[in-house]
Amino acid sequence: MTETSTPQVDSADTVLQLGGLIVRSVSVGEYANNVYLLECTATGERLLIDAAAEPDTLLALIGDGGLAQIFTTHFHYDHWGALQQVVDATGARTAAHPADAPGIPVPTQVQVRDGEEIRVGDAVLRAVHLIGHTAGSLALVYAEPHGPHHIWSGDALFPGGVGRTHDEPALFDLLYRDVVAKIFDLYSDDTAVYPGHGNFTTVGAERPQLEEWRARGW
Repeated sequence: MTETSTPQVDSADTVLQLGGLIVRSVSVGEYANNVYLLECTATGERLLIDAAAEPDTLLALIGDGGLAQIFTTHFHYDHWGALQQVVDATGARTAAHPADAPGIPVPTQVQVRDGEEIRVGDAVLRAVHLIGHTAGSLALVYAEPHGPHHIWSGDALFPGGVGRTHDEPALFDLLYRDVVAKIFDLYSDDTAVYPGHGNFTTVGAERPQLEEWRARGW
């Protein structure tokens, strides 16, 4: 594994400068949801991850640059509370996993399954299905050209543990298995993780805690 690192952050504008993508983020709503706006540096096409709350704040984040697509990581209300308003204002397509789409009251136009690609202009992200927090939770993975990977994990992975599985051991086992097999077994320690709530982290920062997570069951 490689030495851990963190993405380059423009602290003045809260912007992540990645190879091929500019990522802007904002925290909204009573649950302090992280919302991410990804923009292709070559084409300007943009994708929003989780139109969670505070539509005016999200529309200010989007500004006049347009929005091609809104990706909802899972069906919990705090991740789509402003979805209808943002769709109405921008005309963006909606995307989610088919298992969670029925729980999102705004129709899902693009159904995304495990391993499928989401394109943001010239940038290609891959969907990763992580079962447990919900049946259709998805993360997005971006391989930065000549750099590390970046994962937008929704509520499946946080600093210090996996997402809540509602005190159901079988669901925790599913989510833990998926997170280990599809993230920790595949990606190096310098992989950045951007969760649905809370601070950014890296695979390397979380890897030493895996056995602790399994032992405690959450």
